[in-house]
Amino acid sequence: MRIALAQINSTLGSFESNAEKIIKYTADAKNRRCELVVFPEMALFGYRTSDLLERKSVVVQQLTQIGKIQKKIPEGITLIFGAVTKNPSKRGKPYFNSAVVLSKNSKPKTFNKQLLPTYDVFDEYRHLEHGETNKNIIKIKNKKILITVCEDIWAWEMPGTRNPYPANPLTNIKGKFDLVVNISASPFSLNKEKDRLFVTRQTAKQFKAPMVYVNTVGAQDELVFDGGSFALDKAGNIISQCVRFAEDLNVADFSERAGGFRSQKLEQTETIRQALVLGIKDFANKTGLSRAHLGLSGGIDSAVVACLAVDALGPSKVTTFALPGPYSATQSFDLAKKLAKEIHVELKEIEIRSAYETIVRQLENTFDSLEFGTVHENIQSRLRGLYLMAFTNYKNSLLLSTSNKDEYAAGYTTLYGDMCGGLAPIGDLLKGQVYDLANLYNKQTEIIPREIIERVPTAELRPNQKDQDTLPPYDDLDKAVRNLVQKKLNAKTKSEKWLLQALMKSEFKRWQAPPILRVTEHAFGRGRNFPIAHKAFF
Repeated sequence: MRIALAQINSTLGSFESNAEKIIKYTADAKNRRCELVVFPEMALFGYRTSDLLERKSVVVQQLTQIGKIQKKIPEGITLIFGAVTKNPSKRGKPYFNSAVVLSKNSKPKTFNKQLLPTYDVFDEYRHLEHGETNKNIIKIKNKKILITVCEDIWAWEMPGTRNPYPANPLTNIKGKFDLVVNISASPFSLNKEKDRLFVTRQTAKQFKAPMVYVNTVGAQDELVFDGGSFALDKAGNIISQCVRFAEDLNVADFSERAGGFRSQKLEQTETIRQALVLGIKDFANKTGLSRAHLGLSGGIDSAVVACLAVDALGPSKVTTFALPGPYSATQSFDLAKKLAKEIHVELKEIEIRSAYETIVRQLENTFDSLEFGTVHENIQSRLRGLYLMAFTNYKNSLLLSTSNKDEYAAGYTTLYGDMCGGLAPIGDLLKGQVYDLANLYNKQTEIIPREIIERVPTAELRPNQKDQDTLPPYDDLDKAVRNLVQKKLNAKTKSEKWLLQALMKSEFKRWQAPPILRVTEHAFGRGRNFPIAHKAFF
């Protein structure tokens, strides 16, 4: 059988445009002499559905597109694509997460996902009912095919991880199959490729059959989907490989054991860059915002975010702001100007000193005493947030926050100040990873001024301030965040014990942070469900 892997970027809730994309890719697959074309999980609805499923009218709109797709597709080719379908039973949740099998002159058939994840960023059982994988068997072109949906192949015992499921539904399925299909919406995180290859090879081995794995691509809120779809022969060898972080239509010809092979063995920092660029681009486009802006401080974090924004949207769509205050060094403004010129973005200057002094005088007339301290530092940060949010309202522009994961973990951020924004692109990056990205941008030519990379990090909110006046050394802090947040280990070192206390005290800030683009399996955001008020001792 000759099969097309249609790795598309669906927009959540944009059912008509998603359907048109399915129709177009089907026609292209037919032109490439394919008999079957496989699309990702929820290709018609978009992923994650979340509480959109509370609205029956939304599901009805999506379902009407299935008939429209059937009318417009060519004859002689079968489609498998993901959609939300109704549960006809009066028991259980109202909907299924389904694979729809469709051809020109046949009644659509649906096959439902059994394993509905409720961990980390997933909450599928909130609105969706369990299917039965052992019923997901169909014959297409005289080939016996088992259809699985994403998580249905993830219940294997994987080394180094805890299996969240009491049983693996695949081990109870008997019989021989000519092909196993998995349609997926598997979010990107570092090392995820290795895990996908493990579970698909285990599945191919279980059934002694070749396998097609089609993953969605694009971004939705904080999640980035990297695609990377592939086909395996029954021995687990890759015979067809799609690109990562972009739409792709690839072919796997199982009769000839061959297919298109677009391998992307990316260095880790380049992988992160591509993920964040896609995350910014899709977040802006799917929220209807065509441009973005940020504060350019002359520091490493804002420099990297500015470069990512330019890669995502283009320099003409990015505006930067220098917002010098009473403790800002002249060098900071000079470096911001130098970077803005290098990446061809507009730099606007708004001096906050006079506004700061006015507010301080007013507070001194109100409070009994007001010695210089956190109040003064946060006023400066919040004034910058005020001006940056004003530009959001003025130009309908997406404000990008520039805080990194170390800062979020330590609470070294100001609510309604540097935490302002619609999206936090580097909020899941350790400080060392931010430096790695800066060096990547400078690999061929100096884009980010060397002085930005080499200067000592500072918030410039008090005289001669340095981050390390408050925080542990960043190398130590990186390790502490990795161990406590990402690996969930106990605090052992001095830096880890310090960070643990800081984490507990600052959870309320992270509840109010912008969406943070996720690149690790343990990011701050919807996948973290930690209480603010508690007396637990660690």
